[in-house]
Amino acid sequence: MTDTLPSLSPQDALVAVMVAVSASDENIRTSELVAIEQMVNHMPIFATYDIDRIRTVAQTVYALFEEEEGLEALFGLVRDGLPQKLFETAYALACDVAAADGVLYQPELRMLEEIRGELAIDRLHAVAIEWGARVRHLTL
Repeated sequence: MTDTLPSLSPQDALVAVMVAVSASDENIRTSELVAIEQMVNHMPIFATYDIDRIRTVAQTVYALFEEEEGLEALFGLVRDGLPQKLFETAYALACDVAAADGVLYQPELRMLEEIRGELAIDRLHAVAIEWGARVRHLTL
């Protein structure tokens, strides 16, 4: 599969990161899918994005997760498709998806750590992004 990987648009790359976090614990929750759809529907970065692409991008992510070097391939696609100025945006969206169900599971935390490393997110910026996601998803 890795010989014929599709290229990702910047919006596809953002969706791929969100899907990867959701799928990282092998239990894709409805709240996470709703969060992805809401972000795609409401964020300016997705204004011209065809929401039907989410399914195609998600299938690519799932297929890569089945490959031995799939995570590495996924991050290669994301870095190739995403301008560097959107790396922190990708991390912020990933944090929002991880926080959407109110619980951060170990596989999600490990995936967020991978994303931080692969996208070279400065630790101080990462803490601020994580804090923002946490406070946006608090419940009473």
